[in-house]
Amino acid sequence: MKEDFYDILGISKGATAAEVKKAYRKKAIEYHPDKNPGDKSAEEKFKKAAEAYEVLSDPDKKARYDQFGHQAFEGGGGFGGGFGGGGMNMDDIFSQFGDIFGGGGFGGGFSGGGRQRRTKGSNLRIRVKLTLEEIANGVEKKIKVKRKIQAPGTTYSTCSTCNGTGQVTRITNTILGRMQTASACSACGGSGQIIDHRPAGTDAQGLKASEETVSITIPAGVEDGMQLKVAGKGNEAPGNGIAGDLLIAIEEQEHAELQREGNNLHYDMYISFSEAALGASREIDTVSGKVRIKIEEGVQSGKILRLRGKGIPSLNGYGKGDLLVHVNVWTPKTLNKEQREFFEKMSKDEHFRPNPETGEKSFFEKVKDMFS
Repeated sequence: MKEDFYDILGISKGATAAEVKKAYRKKAIEYHPDKNPGDKSAEEKFKKAAEAYEVLSDPDKKARYDQFGHQAFEGGGGFGGGFGGGGMNMDDIFSQFGDIFGGGGFGGGFSGGGRQRRTKGSNLRIRVKLTLEEIANGVEKKIKVKRKIQAPGTTYSTCSTCNGTGQVTRITNTILGRMQTASACSACGGSGQIIDHRPAGTDAQGLKASEETVSITIPAGVEDGMQLKVAGKGNEAPGNGIAGDLLIAIEEQEHAELQREGNNLHYDMYISFSEAALGASREIDTVSGKVRIKIEEGVQSGKILRLRGKGIPSLNGYGKGDLLVHVNVWTPKTLNKEQREFFEKMSKDEHFRPNPETGEKSFFEKVKDMFS
């Protein structure tokens, strides 16, 4: 089982943003590769701390993690909210969080030990529409993505301004003493490389447009508005940079008969007077196929039949919601002469007069039970 992000950083669930950053900085310094050369265990802990910080420092990701745990960022197909699930490496961590150390970090460089900074390509965002059945059962989608890739034949050389580090360091004298600051190299844009040759049909960075079919495995239980990530399927970066990510926004399509409420589903079933009085058997659609339900004789309008486990699976894997069938007795709007005479006669019959039982719940009590 994957280790809890809060335990990795040694903080409580109610930690503030400042406390999260402070805890990560402490762990990052303790397990930094420059401080623990050749220590694979320290490197692994360094990556775990960075993964935890990447999620807990982002309010949206933190909220999803608090609600769904690691399942919020997993589901196959390269999804990952952090570095472990998305395949990011040490260069990704230094590129994204190097400034957490302040003042240039270890070894006087942004990413420690004078190592070359690797730029990251831009992310791509797409919207995927899913039916309620696809959401309930999980689905694999193959989509065409237009992304920029590095063109074959493009060559680069090390930037002479920053010597390939991607940044320049400046030292200024202030009333508080000598202050060192680091910023992205303006000559190479922070990539550490200058383009030597680029083939025809490419942009200024040696990239060209390409269309690729990407397979996306979407886990069961996702919600409308949720965002998933396929690491490395965004635009590529020039030189030895890291490809950006493909961000998937989930859009839930409206179902013709079922209404979703969290993991529960609602279905309005209309029956006739005769079915309500005599009882009936009805076949209805669910997200997992058709099911037949029995309607007891004498059923009242407003009755709620609960089909357990016929709703939406929980994203974190803890069971399924229910399907709530709302029984509505349909009153005919027009009657022929024979029908009218029948109901006029029955209106005087004691069996047709409203006579709710003592233990029968009111409408408001039924609504309260439904949401409890």
